[in-house]
Amino acid sequence: MSGILQEEKKGSVEFQVLCFTNKIRRLSSHLELHKKDYSSQRGLRKILGKRQRLLAYFSKKNRIRYNELISQLNIRSIKKR
Repeated sequence: MSGILQEEKKGSVEFQVLCFTNKIRRLSSHLELHKKDYSSQRGLRKILGKRQRLLAYFSKKNRIRYNELISQLNIRSIKKR
């Protein structure tokens, strides 16, 4: 997963989504152990929103690379309105 994005620049949308996904997975496993850690829950919700906005932007800009990224990271695609 990270080998494919290794050539990408750190400011690219793909790299940012990858970093957010790693943070989300790390926080989710933390919250399974510490259910009452409300500040971590808030941080998780904020990161989820940031990733959702980035994915919405990326799906409008480049649909093919968006679909590849979604399948590589094994996450669901965004809901369409």
